[in-house]
Amino acid sequence: MRSTDRGEGDTLEQKRDNAAKTISLVMVITLLGKALGLYRDRLLAVHYSTGMEANAFFTASRIPRVFFDAIFASAIAACFIPVFSEYLEKRGRKEALAFAGQFLTAMALLTGGVTVAGMLCPQPLVALFADYADPQTTALAVSLTRVMFPTVLFSGAAFSLVGILQAQDHFTAPALMSAVSNLVIIAYFFTLDGQLGIYGLAGAYLLGWFLQGAVQLPPLRRLDCRLRPGLALRSEGMKKVFALMGPVMVSTWVQPITLAINARFGSRLYDGAGVSALEYASNLYLVIAGTFILSITNVIFPRLSRLTAGGREGEFQDTIRQTVHTSLFFVLPMSAGLMVVSRPLVSLIYGGGIFDRFAVEITSSALAWMSLGMAGYGVQNILSRACFARQDGRGPLAAGAASIGVNIALCQVLAEPFGVAGLAISSTVSSTVYALLLLLPMERRGQGVLDRGMLLDLAKMALSAAAMGLCAWAAQSGLSGWLPAGKAGELLSLALCAGLGAAVYFLLTFFLGLGEAKLALSLVKKQKRG
Repeated sequence: MRSTDRGEGDTLEQKRDNAAKTISLVMVITLLGKALGLYRDRLLAVHYSTGMEANAFFTASRIPRVFFDAIFASAIAACFIPVFSEYLEKRGRKEALAFAGQFLTAMALLTGGVTVAGMLCPQPLVALFADYADPQTTALAVSLTRVMFPTVLFSGAAFSLVGILQAQDHFTAPALMSAVSNLVIIAYFFTLDGQLGIYGLAGAYLLGWFLQGAVQLPPLRRLDCRLRPGLALRSEGMKKVFALMGPVMVSTWVQPITLAINARFGSRLYDGAGVSALEYASNLYLVIAGTFILSITNVIFPRLSRLTAGGREGEFQDTIRQTVHTSLFFVLPMSAGLMVVSRPLVSLIYGGGIFDRFAVEITSSALAWMSLGMAGYGVQNILSRACFARQDGRGPLAAGAASIGVNIALCQVLAEPFGVAGLAISSTVSSTVYALLLLLPMERRGQGVLDRGMLLDLAKMALSAAAMGLCAWAAQSGLSGWLPAGKAGELLSLALCAGLGAAVYFLLTFFLGLGEAKLALSLVKKQKRG
């Protein structure tokens, strides 16, 4: 039985409209989850700021997250979805679901083993991830790591179920994951934080991750996905997964390992406060960059996998080209704008309580320099998914290893003279290097996205984004003496700068003839007529 790509009989315009609607819905849900995550982080900042408990907590939460992200998370998507899509395309639903049950069983055993090992031996892990001068911070980080390590098991189950849903073009429940967990943590701050403190917060994080898996079960039942456990490690599907998993796991280490390396260097800065500053900054950065980029890549990846399985190389290339073009159209102005408004944004989101002016300064400095790497972050995510859809992990493996090396070298050089700004610059350069090392080999093979038209459009986008950034900076400087002090003034400043910047960017790109600006204008006109 051969399944067909959904909407195969639709016109090109209909396909684009359907894709845009799906991406928009996923983006809205993802944005809701990210917004709740920001509010969660604000509560954490107000209660714990960049003090000992916050630093220990961020280290303890990062360790299982890195283990899962580096070993399982992206590998689950990158290895499972292409093989599962191939089964659906060529063998039918029954065999595909049998393979899914085998995969889920293998992931449960692997994540369970890692969880037990991490709970038994947290001390060397903390020593690897942080270098605190204060032994109390280290001891607290060890205790919290032991409490939080079961997140690896819960995450493994959640992401395995997400892979099954996304491979069948169901994205709503997966997008709701972060919203569910963040609501649990927010509720904890308003109810039990005063009684249970930082250990209770660790427990709330565990409960949130457990519920992330639970919310995937109802849509699986509606799809009649009856998953039966089975340990068939030598089946054809599992052999393909294991063949891909090694290089894919290493290639997906880049972001979590980069963040972990930077956090270790940050633990040596400002009496350990560099850890919290980088965590707050990266969380805010991922709300802005991740909401857009990950929404797109999560939606297009199953389609790319089906196009590969069906041998439709032309459609595959067109999809990648259009995705990169559209992503950069939005990412470049985001990057420029975020660099300009980083300080008032950090102050608005995190400022208050014991999160003082110094905490605002170091966090906003990290955020500003991180923002320069947004284009590289977007391109590397898209191109690595293109490689994974082709069941190719070697290119991302080599590029990822090189970018990690670049990051370590730059952290060694820039951490001491520039503080958290130097660490943020290191991550920006490493993500850009990763993107270039994926892009250039594709271009040499004739599988890339760069041609004269693309380069010309990129120049137009960059020029428009630079002009937007200058206008936003001028507006922010001019308004500084006129707006009221406090949160109201910060909110007004951000709103006015963002509105002016967006208007400048879209007007410039429209007059320069970029298709995305013209499409946005036509959609506005349709809404007005409606």
